[in-house]
Amino acid sequence: MPLPIGDNEILLGLGQGPVTQRLDRTNRHGVVAGATGTGKTVTLQVMAQAFSDAGVPVFAADVKGDLSGLAVPGSPNEKMLARAAAMDLALAPAAPPVIFWDLFGQKGHPIRTTISEMGPLLLSRLLELNDVQEGVLTIAFHVADQEGLLLLDLKDLQAALKYVADHADDIGTQYGNVSAATVGAIQRKLLTLQTQGAEAFFGEPALDLSDVMRTDAAGRGYVSLLAADRLIQSPKLYATFLMWLLSELFEVLPEVGDPEKPRLVFFFDEAHLLFDDAPKALIEKIEQVVRLIRSKGVGVYFVTQNPADIPDAVLGQLGARVQHALRAYTPADQKGLRAAAQSFRINPDFDTAEAIQALGVGEALVSTLDEKGAPQVVQKTLIRPPASRLGPLTPQERAALQGQSPVRGVYDEPRDRDSAYEILQGRAVQAERQAEARMREQEAAKRDASARPRASGRQTMAEAFAVTLVRTVASQAGRELMRGLLGGLTRRRR
Repeated sequence: MPLPIGDNEILLGLGQGPVTQRLDRTNRHGVVAGATGTGKTVTLQVMAQAFSDAGVPVFAADVKGDLSGLAVPGSPNEKMLARAAAMDLALAPAAPPVIFWDLFGQKGHPIRTTISEMGPLLLSRLLELNDVQEGVLTIAFHVADQEGLLLLDLKDLQAALKYVADHADDIGTQYGNVSAATVGAIQRKLLTLQTQGAEAFFGEPALDLSDVMRTDAAGRGYVSLLAADRLIQSPKLYATFLMWLLSELFEVLPEVGDPEKPRLVFFFDEAHLLFDDAPKALIEKIEQVVRLIRSKGVGVYFVTQNPADIPDAVLGQLGARVQHALRAYTPADQKGLRAAAQSFRINPDFDTAEAIQALGVGEALVSTLDEKGAPQVVQKTLIRPPASRLGPLTPQERAALQGQSPVRGVYDEPRDRDSAYEILQGRAVQAERQAEARMREQEAAKRDASARPRASGRQTMAEAFAVTLVRTVASQAGRELMRGLLGGLTRRRR
């Protein structure tokens, strides 16, 4: 007899009975933890497909490439069939619709954002700026906003910083000291970032968030898989990108409270990278975004080796907990084990800490929220086998699926329109021409010895620039860019 589960639930596995996740509590977030090789990737695969089947789009980072098998039906082996039979499950091969993404455009569609959309706070995190450097970067963003200088790619930001350095005296009287040395330090870090491949991430066409929140004609949610095997080699870029995506969702989506099912489920693999060496101010912002984004109907699931990798203020907001095996060989491991055990609602039938160490591959301790939002008693759970393939796709299979993508051709070619770099280059050329014209006028006046020198009614170059600047600021004052919680643009609600 099949396991009885409700229409608003997805099946995770079998414990003393069916172990499920309620869709109307998925926006209360969760954590999937466990040592390497204990089955976290399979759990992600099972959850992603179950959410997709329920009509919920999913975004997940594929750090090792193993999750790509989610895109094709599986070929269950004898062990998987035996597990399915023990659960009274009919293990029919199936796969959800998948869109492949890649910041570098090699294993999926490119994902881009603009410098303006990233904002100064997350960009400072990416560049590892100190407080003084972050302050100067924030000034550069503010000046660019006020003057209508679009910051789309890295060369735009480099041009804006040069503009701030060239006008440091005027800008410093209004916003504070801007030293050439500080600007130079930021420029060097931008150059380093550029050599690491981040240049491909900044630009247009920028990602339209509706493309990671798609459903297909059958009502299944698309699973957006981010190829992160190369990206993970730049952990700051990886963490900053995923935090940017989360903050964009927070800024764009309207409030929906607790919906019957989430609008999107977001899996953040290698979650410790988000918090490693992060300044306290950024962690507080992350905590705030995680707390508030649930009202937008987004569920965030952190995937990591040990729950202790996640700050307590964030961990305390994660309602669903799936804990695979941990090994406690060192004092630090033992501390993490205790923290993991204490995060569960106690089951009197077993000792939680001992149970975590004794779990086999594909087994987990699971606790989810009930209909009232309260944590349920932790259960030893045999995770259900996936219906899609275990293991990565071949490059040929990936290319074939990408050729059928609903966003094929939308993001594949970059676009470079006039922005801060081009505008400031144009101003410089215009100023040079004006200077040459004035020099010619002065030389002509000297040669005209018979005419009495008259006071020129023309403006000096400095006066002309000042008038142009005033007019530009005045014309842009009514549409100065607004920035949200993490410094990114606050976009129009959809």
